[in-house]
Amino acid sequence: MKNVDDLIDSASELAERGLSRGEIADELNVSRETASWLVERAGTAAPVDDEPTSGPQDVHVDWSNIGEAGARLAAVGVALADALRDHSHDVDLIVGVEKAGVPLATAVSNELKTDLATYTPRKHQWEEGDIDDLGGSFSRNFASVEGRECFVVDDTITSGTTMTETVDAVRESGGTPVACGVLVDKQGLSDVGDVPLESLFQVIRVGNDD
Repeated sequence: MKNVDDLIDSASELAERGLSRGEIADELNVSRETASWLVERAGTAAPVDDEPTSGPQDVHVDWSNIGEAGARLAAVGVALADALRDHSHDVDLIVGVEKAGVPLATAVSNELKTDLATYTPRKHQWEEGDIDDLGGSFSRNFASVEGRECFVVDDTITSGTTMTETVDAVRESGGTPVACGVLVDKQGLSDVGDVPLESLFQVIRVGNDD
């Protein structure tokens, strides 16, 4: 993906396939607000260049060059696993955040020789309205988090909301989140709540957005 027009086309295609705004945000690694803006723009005839400052301030991360190749994904999993090892050598469970975070979590789990759990955040159900009325869930097809220490892994942090939700869900289910790991952190965070965060890359915006 090279520009905003490509993102608008992708958002339109995903919307036509029936994905929710939250799922589109997850697929394109942008915020929910940005996903909504892209879908809305797809329904207009006005060129994006006519309104250069009308959209939300966000950063799109395209890591498909890694995700499409198993060997590259495995190598990144080794790097993230190494960063997470600084926090504990006793963790025996990785929690992957659906959708895009799960392949990375699987690579980390393979490197650390742990079990794997997956969590689907509430944003995947979100279309419009109050997201607080929705709830996420752990898949029963994978390991349980109850009574276990774990690392939480996702691909990107945009606002921190999804990672915070996942950490809270782990605790509510009787687990203990020891650290979080992501490929890209757009916020420059050092922790999520009181749980330390490791990222392989941080995106820092310098200068004014005007």
